[in-house]
Amino acid sequence: MPVTILFIGDVVGRPGRRVVRELLPGLVDRYRVDLVVANGENASGGIGLSPKGAEELLAAGVHVLTSGNHIWKKKEIIPYLEDTEDLIRPANYPPTVPGAGATIKETAAGIPVAVLNLLGRTFMEAVECPFRKAEAEVAKLKVRTPILLVDFHAEATSEKMALGWFLDGKASAVVGTHTHVQTSDERILPLGTAYLTDVGMTGPADSVIGVRKEIAIDRFLTQMPHKFEVAKKDLVLEAALVTVDEQSGKALGISRLRERLPVLS
Repeated sequence: MPVTILFIGDVVGRPGRRVVRELLPGLVDRYRVDLVVANGENASGGIGLSPKGAEELLAAGVHVLTSGNHIWKKKEIIPYLEDTEDLIRPANYPPTVPGAGATIKETAAGIPVAVLNLLGRTFMEAVECPFRKAEAEVAKLKVRTPILLVDFHAEATSEKMALGWFLDGKASAVVGTHTHVQTSDERILPLGTAYLTDVGMTGPADSVIGVRKEIAIDRFLTQMPHKFEVAKKDLVLEAALVTVDEQSGKALGISRLRERLPVLS
């Protein structure tokens, strides 16, 4: 029996949350989705995630929220991380930090699916090696279920590709987040792992990776700091749809999605 997982790319601010709220139910019905995962680290104000923002996304139908290097921006998320299995942070942060780096959720049919979150190091923070951490976490998670989705929150395309090859045959899917730009290299690697370098962004496409265009352009022109402001127009949901064999955990298919929220006249 195939298991269908919908992974939603970085949700940005209130516009991103609105897109998820309005488009997700239709996507779940259309593609018969069994589990919904979304990266929510920018879902509150465009940087960070608040408990209220997390609860809004979960209420909209997301089953697991992943994150990245901005997860600590809202201090109120720290106790929330300690009390929930629905939001995870990168597993390669030091073991003493709040929250968990992986979780296992059951589909409505009772099929367990593991979700692992990792953070890249190239042009990012000095965290534990994501490759070695992935190897250790995969070994533990695969004892409980053959189905494993990895969200690799990283800047460098090369690092994402390298982890995809490193986990080929070990993870059901390795998908990238963080750059907010959807790539077109979705494929199934030789040993059965679905791969996509970056899933993209859910929020305002009329922007520079979610930020108001004028602010981003002026920052590049002047090199002066500016307050981050989320854009509001041309709302899209970008995602990856992955189908996995329940018994082997190998990917059967992967495709990119890009859905635009209709503008009412």
